[in-house]
Amino acid sequence: MKLSTTKGNMLVMNKLLIICTAFLTVAAASVISSCSNNRSTGLEFARNMYDPIAYNPDQANKNFKDGKTAQNPPAGTMPVGFDKNDVYPNTLEGYQAAGASLTNPLPVSVPTLEQGKTLYLNMCSQCHGLEGKGDGSIVKLGKFPAPPSYGTGNSSRGGSMKDLTDGKIYHTITHGVNLMGSHKSQLSPEQRWKIVMYVHELQKLQ
Repeated sequence: MKLSTTKGNMLVMNKLLIICTAFLTVAAASVISSCSNNRSTGLEFARNMYDPIAYNPDQANKNFKDGKTAQNPPAGTMPVGFDKNDVYPNTLEGYQAAGASLTNPLPVSVPTLEQGKTLYLNMCSQCHGLEGKGDGSIVKLGKFPAPPSYGTGNSSRGGSMKDLTDGKIYHTITHGVNLMGSHKSQLSPEQRWKIVMYVHELQKLQ
């Protein structure tokens, strides 16, 4: 009886010794490999994610005569969304200059007016109101002053709102004024001109 018990204890001790030895071996190997300068990066998946096929802008490129990837755009072209009218600074002088020089490049048509109305309702009516009377849903909360009516109000920069020109409205949408923020990043130049066209319709209604 004692002999079998002793053998059983020895077997348990041997198993523990083997497990401890294996653990220490793996741990030692991990420490040694982590100190090596030639560590493996492991298997790579989708190599093109690391080395893209396309050239980087600052990468040498034999496809061009000057050997550069980044090239100047062809003459007469402009980036998508570039606003050539964005040369009037956000100042009173810039506002007046835009009012005197800029005119809407879009021809008046029913589809364009409808698009301008949709843009106005989504982007402007919350303050200016559905009919441009300055009674938008935000104003009705009583926490913000009402903007002047397009038909009967006076501009804070002088003159009547009903006399605002294409350029003045466009400049205001682009840069903002008073509590109205800039909508340059939210609306493309074409979208701004469509709103300008619709605002003129609101000026006539009042």
